[in-house]
Amino acid sequence: MSSRDSRTSLLAPLLRPWRDSSLSSVAAGFIAMLTGYTSSVVLMIQAGQAAELTPAQIASWLLALSIGMAVCTIALSLRYRMPLVVVWSTPGAALLITSLPGVAYSDAIGAFIVCGLLLLLSGVSSTIARLMRWLPGSLAAALLAGILFRIGSQMLEAADEHTALVLIMLASYLLGKRWLARYAVLLALLTGTVVAWFAGMLAMPEVQWHLTAPVWTTPSWSVGTIISISLPLYIVAMTSQNLPGLAILKTDGYEPDPAPLLSLTGLASIVLAPLGSHGLNMAAISAAVCTGREAHSDPARRYTAALWCGLFFAGIALFAGTLSVLFMALPAALVISIAALALLGSIAGGLARAMENPGEREAALIVFLVTASGFTLFSIGAAFWGLVAGLVAWMILPRQIASPAATVVEEPKAP
Repeated sequence: MSSRDSRTSLLAPLLRPWRDSSLSSVAAGFIAMLTGYTSSVVLMIQAGQAAELTPAQIASWLLALSIGMAVCTIALSLRYRMPLVVVWSTPGAALLITSLPGVAYSDAIGAFIVCGLLLLLSGVSSTIARLMRWLPGSLAAALLAGILFRIGSQMLEAADEHTALVLIMLASYLLGKRWLARYAVLLALLTGTVVAWFAGMLAMPEVQWHLTAPVWTTPSWSVGTIISISLPLYIVAMTSQNLPGLAILKTDGYEPDPAPLLSLTGLASIVLAPLGSHGLNMAAISAAVCTGREAHSDPARRYTAALWCGLFFAGIALFAGTLSVLFMALPAALVISIAALALLGSIAGGLARAMENPGEREAALIVFLVTASGFTLFSIGAAFWGLVAGLVAWMILPRQIASPAATVVEEPKAP
């Protein structure tokens, strides 16, 4: 073998993601990142302000989460060649707004470490893997559709206040689907940005660009804080993020072993906790942006959308404090609309698969209705209760196997 052939063989694994990428996968990765940050960064800042943290501590919090999201997303996507996106716990951030006030920050850091340890133990055990293998595919699909339906319906709410912006974005998306299907979402994003600019909705604040510095906080331990913060954080991370995220992957044909995924996110949560990270977990909505047909026509190459998302996470990590201000300044209608349009295909696919088996349609419909309702009980979100209600119905109602005539032809599954 010549030296040139040797170099080519060594570079092949590094060049493969570049060859597998497309403009649509780059756009999907950007939209997934944009959806993840803009939908919840305000919650992070509110939680930090409620805990009376300094701006430097809040910026370090965002830095730690961004680094963890970037490293885990890139590592998992390259390792398994699947669109595996890791994000922070958005329900956890909302929970901290009310649970952090009055708690010493060092005790909160200790509670974050305990939560990460619980996530790590969940990965080491085989319970989650067995649960995902047992979960009926129709119920997983209904869970996906219910989670994403809430995002899609928010576009209609945004249309009440910004009718022209939403309608123009929708029109550009539909025209794009007609003639440039792979780039319809990107076209809608560009069109919406231009419209928002001319409408004066993109008035960006003046910011000073500088690298975000990490702030170390030595953890301390309080039994009361562990009970009031660690356990709720763990429960919402598993029920509102990890389980739905794994279900979304399963619905779109990706079934990775949950153990290494949960183990890595748990380990990263522990390591980054002293810098402020309250926990990392598998993405649900952001992942759905990367698993659908809009991300790439070939399911085996959709991992590149998650890879680009991770690279965008890494870029944001450098300027987390500054960029958080800019993200908060983006028009909510623009962000909500582009997220909804990017998820239309996933919603349709989820509903189709959920209704595929006549004997499981009622149970799947219950999952969809409860999940889409936003119902909350004991501070646990609708995704968990929708799954519980659907499983109860699935076990009680009679089931039958779908006839060949009822079988829906699906796109090729990912390896």
